[in-house]
Amino acid sequence: MSEVIATYLVHDAKGDLHKKAEGIALGLTVGSWTELPLLEQEQLKAHKGRVLEVSQLESCEKTNRYLGKPVTRGEIKIAYPSLNYSHDLPAILTTVFGKLSLDGEVKLLDLEFSDEMKKTFPGPKFGVAGIRELVGVNDRPLLMSIFKGVIGRDISYLKDQLKQQILGGVDLVKDDEILFDNPLTPFENRILVGKEVLRQVFEETGHKALYAVNLTGKTFDLKEKAKRATELGASVLLFNVFAYGLDVMQSLVEDPEIAVPIMAHPAVSGASTASSLYGFSNSLLLGKLVRMSGADFSLFPSPYGSVALDRNVALGIAENCLNEDGFKQAFPVPSAGIHPGLVPILVNDFGVNSVINAGGGVHGHPNGAIGGGQAFRAAIDATLSGITLKEAAEKSEDLKLAIDLWGAKEVSK
Repeated sequence: MSEVIATYLVHDAKGDLHKKAEGIALGLTVGSWTELPLLEQEQLKAHKGRVLEVSQLESCEKTNRYLGKPVTRGEIKIAYPSLNYSHDLPAILTTVFGKLSLDGEVKLLDLEFSDEMKKTFPGPKFGVAGIRELVGVNDRPLLMSIFKGVIGRDISYLKDQLKQQILGGVDLVKDDEILFDNPLTPFENRILVGKEVLRQVFEETGHKALYAVNLTGKTFDLKEKAKRATELGASVLLFNVFAYGLDVMQSLVEDPEIAVPIMAHPAVSGASTASSLYGFSNSLLLGKLVRMSGADFSLFPSPYGSVALDRNVALGIAENCLNEDGFKQAFPVPSAGIHPGLVPILVNDFGVNSVINAGGGVHGHPNGAIGGGQAFRAAIDATLSGITLKEAAEKSEDLKLAIDLWGAKEVSK
């Protein structure tokens, strides 16, 4: 019998983690087990949650102060029989964390799926290898930039900004997640203009690039809109997955008529992941579940910017995007606060199979978006060649200007 195994961080004022674990296992499956007649107990054995592990952790005074009471901290693992739910994320998440999420003192750290269960999820349609094939880049991190300041501007402004970014050598340009369908830059027009700019730059320079257009609107309109985007030649769809739901993204990925990579944006996810005491872990939500549901890219806060994640948390997301888990790999995209001087630490932390994503780090360059992109490319080339950014800046004026403006973090070998 297949199962989903959930790992929780729990805080218990009564100090009995084993009783806490058993209460969760029963409460989320068959309910009041001991009060049932013997015959009913036998009938429900196949449906009862099983406590697999209970591990007590060191006491944390900070946690005790926050909760206003002394608590016993621990991690528990519980297995939930697949007989209890249909094989979809809404059913699974309701089973393992539905009413338990209301506790306020329990955090869902991880979910382990059987091979049988994994087969019911699509995973990325293109994955790292497929995206690399689209842009013709196999030996370095990809470089992405973001439209900035386009709200309230018309399509010609967007067209010019897109061209400048691609001429700077970026591999992908994405809409800002807050750029929705509007009269000045309509969804379909953005796709057509983007496709034309990509073609022009390729013919002029031989440089291939992709443009991620923001797929937005009412939930039940999304499929037809995504199909239309595919027909028009969209190269990537950006999707605010946590505003809509992982299952909505999965339905887009599984539709054979939507043959476009999907880039998952983390907007709204912080409401579910930010607390260290409750909610979901970032590695589960932005790593494992995003990948299982079909995203080819997962964006998340880098450890270096103004909304920085803890480095180990960010690395955990990346690991769940790339590990051997039965699905194609998804590109981890550490974002926010990225500039060329951070390239060595980005490559050191996230490796070659990652996307370096910058907004202000491209547009804020003294030589504009072209100079910003070229500074990043020089930094990437130098890092992969084992050359310091200071040395590389002697041959790249764009990189020198970026370092003078934002600094650089070299990595000691």
